[in-house]
Amino acid sequence: MPIRLNLLAEAQAAEELRRRDPVKRALWAGAFLVAAMLAWAISLQIKAMSAQRELEALQNQIASQAKPYQAVVEKQKQLGQIQSRLDGLHDLAADRFLNGTILNALQKTTFDDVQLMRFKAEQTYFLNEEVKVHTNAADKIVPAKPAFVTARIVVTLDVKDHGTPVGDMVNKYKDAIAGSEYFQKMLTGKSDVKLLTFSPAQTGPDGKPFVLFTLECRFPEKTR
Repeated sequence: MPIRLNLLAEAQAAEELRRRDPVKRALWAGAFLVAAMLAWAISLQIKAMSAQRELEALQNQIASQAKPYQAVVEKQKQLGQIQSRLDGLHDLAADRFLNGTILNALQKTTFDDVQLMRFKAEQTYFLNEEVKVHTNAADKIVPAKPAFVTARIVVTLDVKDHGTPVGDMVNKYKDAIAGSEYFQKMLTGKSDVKLLTFSPAQTGPDGKPFVLFTLECRFPEKTR
């Protein structure tokens, strides 16, 4: 029986062992993973560049609308200020003090022996500046307050009483003024009508005695 000898058996065995070497398989797997990572990184870079271009386009679009938007905001602010002033004027017109109305009320409150010598209406307006948001000494935030005006109205009446007995009509006239329909509506109470001055009895050219007195009518302060 012939004997067959394979002279390449050792080389073939070494080649087979080399093919089955786990290190080589790991290298191949690592190379594949590196290639996949590179492909993924490149795709991310492309997406990032595309997103950057879109962002720049949006920023340019926003920048192109910034000036018109700012102009609109400024106009709205001016409109709000004008509307606020107009509302204030309307309120002032609606609540304004009318000399004709009070004079009409005074002529309905008369006595035979009492003569109104002088009427004076004093209107004073105090401007209270705007208060901005700030922190006080106790580290507490104080809220903002818009500017407002406080209106103060004081009416003085110089009156002559020449009745008999002299001076008897002073309190009667004072009570009549405080109890009239107009003053009841405009004042908070009868205490707002005060006797400011009272002069001693005097004698007039006709020889009849009289006294002079002054009433003060202080209207409630109004804030606008």
